[in-house]
Amino acid sequence: MRNVAAASQEQTIDWRRSQVMKIAFFEVQDWERELIARSPLAGRAQLHEGCLDEKCAALAGGCDVVSVFVYCPIDGPAMDRMPGLKLIATRSTGTDHIGLEAARQRGIAVCNVPEYGANTVAEHTFGLILALSRKIFLAYDRVRSDDFRLAGLQGFDLKEKTLGVIGAGGIGLHVIRIGRALSMEVLAYDVKQSAILAEVLGFRYAPLEEVYQKSDVISLHAPLTPATRHLINRESLAKMKRGALIVNTARGELIDTEALVEALDSGQVGGAGLDVFEGEEAVKEESVLLRGDREPPPELRPLRSLLQRDNVIITPHMGFYSREALRRIMDTTIENILAFERGEPRNVVGR
Repeated sequence: MRNVAAASQEQTIDWRRSQVMKIAFFEVQDWERELIARSPLAGRAQLHEGCLDEKCAALAGGCDVVSVFVYCPIDGPAMDRMPGLKLIATRSTGTDHIGLEAARQRGIAVCNVPEYGANTVAEHTFGLILALSRKIFLAYDRVRSDDFRLAGLQGFDLKEKTLGVIGAGGIGLHVIRIGRALSMEVLAYDVKQSAILAEVLGFRYAPLEEVYQKSDVISLHAPLTPATRHLINRESLAKMKRGALIVNTARGELIDTEALVEALDSGQVGGAGLDVFEGEEAVKEESVLLRGDREPPPELRPLRSLLQRDNVIITPHMGFYSREALRRIMDTTIENILAFERGEPRNVVGR
């Protein structure tokens, strides 16, 4: 069977001989419209606010390229509804919403944005850590109610605490740099290790067991794979230092939410900062139920419990959402598409 890169090259050559490539963007935000309008794709790309559901797939049926964000799952059947599809350009680093094997079997290339906001997500990560360690949001809510008491607001210093980083790639390394700048000790777990980076940045690689046992703060930056799904579960939570903080700015499914709720109830976990969470796709449709009297769907009940806690901070998957990072995402996506048109695919995933 042809590999993705080879298939992409062949299909691009065929296109260059026959037609101008047709492109459709989905989940398009206003700021993206503005950037596309100022790009070489202006005037020749379809722009859709909606997700790539069955109806939208019909609109893209004649397209060579579709570009999506993380809330648009594309599996084999979705690809089959777009018979002319040659490239999926996701505006994200993660590709767990795309059936890579299905794309490979159909000769469809998949490109991502491998580097757009390592510092951006890392800064948001530490925003959550500091907000939890110093109870900033609890204090803010009190003051808004004219309550200036200090009772219950005592936090703790990050200096000389141990930060555990699970996933020491681009984002994880930026988190490590910030942690070291705050005089934290850092343990990191990653399947790929660099002794030089560890020496230069002043951290130590450690087995997961040790990261769980010794960390005062655990920050997740691992990709979502079958092996990492529910990496944080009842068993791993039981191994952690009592009262540790957990921060997740990677993928919601890394954490078993029900297990996290139980650990918060028992005090085993002292607090959680979540920019991502299980079921966040459903929240777009069901958010009205989370704070109301009606019972939410079973998959969202743990989330409702988390929303009611003073020691949990949840943000709406916005770790990437800075002006600079958004520009880098769109610039890279547009260049991925233009490079594919030239017959020079770049940032291809799953070769």
